[in-house]
Amino acid sequence: MKRKWLLLMLTVMTAIVMAACGAGDKKDKATGDAGADKDGGGEFRVGMEAGYAPFNWTQQDEANGAVKIADNAEYAGGYDVQMAKKIAEGLGKELVIVKMEWDGLVPALQSNKIDAIVAGMSPTDERKKTIDFTENYYTSDFVMVIKKGSKYEKAKSIQDFSGAKITSQLNTSNYDVIDQIKDVQKQTAMDSFPAMRVALEAEKIDGYVAERPEGISAAAANDKFTYVKFEEGFDTDISNTSIAVGLRKGDANLEKINEILKGISEDDRQKIMEEAIHQQPAAQ
Repeated sequence: MKRKWLLLMLTVMTAIVMAACGAGDKKDKATGDAGADKDGGGEFRVGMEAGYAPFNWTQQDEANGAVKIADNAEYAGGYDVQMAKKIAEGLGKELVIVKMEWDGLVPALQSNKIDAIVAGMSPTDERKKTIDFTENYYTSDFVMVIKKGSKYEKAKSIQDFSGAKITSQLNTSNYDVIDQIKDVQKQTAMDSFPAMRVALEAEKIDGYVAERPEGISAAAANDKFTYVKFEEGFDTDISNTSIAVGLRKGDANLEKINEILKGISEDDRQKIMEEAIHQQPAAQ
């Protein structure tokens, strides 16, 4: 009788221990604790619009190294995706692309829905108040995207756009600098650059401010477009035309990611950008 009682107690205690272990496993998965992987693996969840070619875009397959978008049948490609792949590889993690609206990127980062923003985002002083940034992984300048044959095609200065209907993307330094143009007809900010291209082709606007890669990209995608490189351009801090990875405040991976970025030469970065411009889908 005593033996049966001991066997029963051992069975109950074993069940309790196994249940406790199972609960611990569920907690690790629920909190996304990459440290639960002995090899330091886990996911590196990156947020982007997947609609800002040549930095990032959406396509239908994995051609040219595109990455499957989480919970989506489509893939993300572009300069940001290739840089994110290098970062994830350096961290020893699996890259997961999360597609979302521009305005949702910082809140998603702060609420742990994503681990980083790799989305052509500039490390402005305003953004630095809420999130941290790595070293720059691309630096450009501002241009004005216009239609070929426009009266603004020979513009040399931003002031040559006085009286023009100009816009750019919501909540970006691109949009803020428009105020430097005297008597400009500043239009309502738009959510995306594809939307601006549609508005420009329909002549609802005379132009939009963008970084040079977007100007090259727009002209390559639509032979009706060109862009103006200014001799007398916008007065802006270099942080407004630089691109960096956005991270949560105090992220332990900041220095590691900086090391990874330092290992990518300037020549390699330019080559990746040139390939992205060439590979972008025409619709983007």
